[in-house]
Amino acid sequence: MWIMGLQNEFEEAKKWVLEELHFDKNVEVNLFEITIRILGGLLSTYHLSGDSLFLEKAKDLGHRLMPAFRTPSKIPYSHVNIGTGVTDPHELFSPVAAVTSIQLEFRELSRLTGDETFQEAVREVMKHIHSLPGKNDGLVPMHVNTRSGFFTLVNAFTLGANTDSYYECLLKQWIQGGKKESQLLEDYIEAIEGVKKHLLRQSRVRNLTFVGELVGGRFEAKMDHYVCFLPGTLALGVHHGLTNDHMELAKALMETCYQMYHQFKSGLSPENVYFHINPRVIHKDMRVRPQDNFNVLRPETVESLFYLYRFTGDKKYQDWGWEILQCFNKYSRIPSGGYSSIYNVQKPVACDSMQSFFLGETLKYMYLLFSDDMDFLSLDKYVFNTEAHPLPIWTSA
Repeated sequence: MWIMGLQNEFEEAKKWVLEELHFDKNVEVNLFEITIRILGGLLSTYHLSGDSLFLEKAKDLGHRLMPAFRTPSKIPYSHVNIGTGVTDPHELFSPVAAVTSIQLEFRELSRLTGDETFQEAVREVMKHIHSLPGKNDGLVPMHVNTRSGFFTLVNAFTLGANTDSYYECLLKQWIQGGKKESQLLEDYIEAIEGVKKHLLRQSRVRNLTFVGELVGGRFEAKMDHYVCFLPGTLALGVHHGLTNDHMELAKALMETCYQMYHQFKSGLSPENVYFHINPRVIHKDMRVRPQDNFNVLRPETVESLFYLYRFTGDKKYQDWGWEILQCFNKYSRIPSGGYSSIYNVQKPVACDSMQSFFLGETLKYMYLLFSDDMDFLSLDKYVFNTEAHPLPIWTSA
């Protein structure tokens, strides 16, 4: 609302935050989701509006999340009760992405409050993950044991669900901190080289570049929609000084993510696709399995379109975003209000569910993509967390 200049609506929402948003409740929350959505949103709103109400709410929430870090390994539990501080010691496994994508928010909370407790907790997680055995040329397994601190499922590597934002937030922490924490950058660059070495392939028909998966040492030509964060992240790295081969890869992957929408009847991407790399299959690039044939209005492709447009000025990225938005409007928009997830991208059927990330991320990135003001929320001044909330880049760290 603030970004779009909807001041009346913003004031109404602020009144709700003041009077109705209270965290002293006996409720268990997901550490990752509440951090990137609510803590990140409060911190971002504080910076944009300058209103201390949002910082006070963020401080309260931050303190209530800290019991999640009380584990033998210092790898946090996935869930914590924000009213009682109770965690489940039997919760042994946390997704790697979930414990390595909350750093931007906790670091910023420490910077604003002067309380180093928040930053120290998430710094310990990054130090621990950095030193763990089980990586494959910078690629990380999907889960980590909260008791032992070691990776589990060490023979599976993906840039999709459970690991995706680990890679994104390595780069973004480095940017947030004023490009001073070289270990974060080195881990990011090593991981991108690992992607190139192990996960990168091309489809048979259009030679679309895609990122697959390694399972038990075997390559699978499967790509999650989640992976479409990568073109934007690669482009962001180049903008902040990394080599131009990252931009070439970003552009190639951006074309693939667009085609994941364009090649399906509704113009909407399924959750996962499988690419044809067998020389006997020559009629199409990708197929989808029935269990993956849904669309929940995810932001990753639009996010990357925003970055590519900002850094290249090529209006085709705006055109691709406009095409996707028209398909959302045609198949997902509900006359009574809101947008619905879709059961089947081949034969669209609404399923009466809209995730908060559609407003917080997908439409926000659409709005920014269609703005011709290249200095609006400048990417030299802000870094967006993995839920699209802009946080300031530190001028001194």
